[in-house]
Amino acid sequence: MTAQRAFLPFVATVAGIAVFSAMDAVMKGAALAAGVYTAVFLRNSFGAAMMTPVWLMAGRPMAGRKALVVHVQRAFVTSGMALLFFYALTILPLAEAIALSFIAPLIALYLAALLLGERIQPSAIIASVLGLAGVVVIAATRLGNGEISANSATGIAALLCSAVLYALNLVLQRKQAMLSGPVEIALVQNLFMALILATAAPWWLHWPESQDLGLIALAAFLAILALLMLSWAYARAEAQALVPVEYTGFLWAALFGWLMFAEPVGLATVAGALLIVIGSWIAARRQMASNPPQPPPQPPPQALT
Repeated sequence: MTAQRAFLPFVATVAGIAVFSAMDAVMKGAALAAGVYTAVFLRNSFGAAMMTPVWLMAGRPMAGRKALVVHVQRAFVTSGMALLFFYALTILPLAEAIALSFIAPLIALYLAALLLGERIQPSAIIASVLGLAGVVVIAATRLGNGEISANSATGIAALLCSAVLYALNLVLQRKQAMLSGPVEIALVQNLFMALILATAAPWWLHWPESQDLGLIALAAFLAILALLMLSWAYARAEAQALVPVEYTGFLWAALFGWLMFAEPVGLATVAGALLIVIGSWIAARRQMASNPPQPPPQPPPQALT
């Protein structure tokens, strides 16, 4: 029974990452059909509506004014992050975009040094070089094959800018996890992102066709489902044991990209992803060594993209 309990969090994490990857694929289809802004705004609006009854049944948890400040800060960051990320998905193959997004934890090392005063270790520099090399391999192969059009270059730039915001999101997530539970975070982040994005609705919102609206609602449901699965897993196993499982996202992205959009995955993308993952793993090991296990953290930030 004990072995089964130890194994279940890994199953839940793999399943949660798979569901998030499916959500990314569904959002790519919705963004291509209805536009990036419309897909992101309506997904968060649906997400807030879906989380409201869950929040009510959980006893209406709300951590207070200090948490509210962090909620607002993170909502602004994740709003920009989501728009840039899903815009990049409309241009780049799904697996390639997910591989490039793995560089975010490396960027987070430098943001933590800048914002939190942490000292950059030699291992962090090695990790960064490997991650950068992975990005160069993926981008340079496109250039060598003549595939780096102005459009795809814009997609790569948007993805890397999204990764910077993703890294800042990781720093804010640490603060948020100490103040609020997953149900509160899931509701408030969806609600605040919808409110922030609503300011541009008069100019950017184009009401989608019914089938596209269904895709967006499905994406909102998948995001919440994955968040709850990962919350359950991270409450029952140490982060250092589950973090490596997050990199299965590349495999799921490759599968869904092939199934839904007939996107092939080249050797260069695999090689670049491997370099980025190795760099991120070195960074994660350094983080684990300098920060002993704490109370269960929140699930990975993909939950709110």
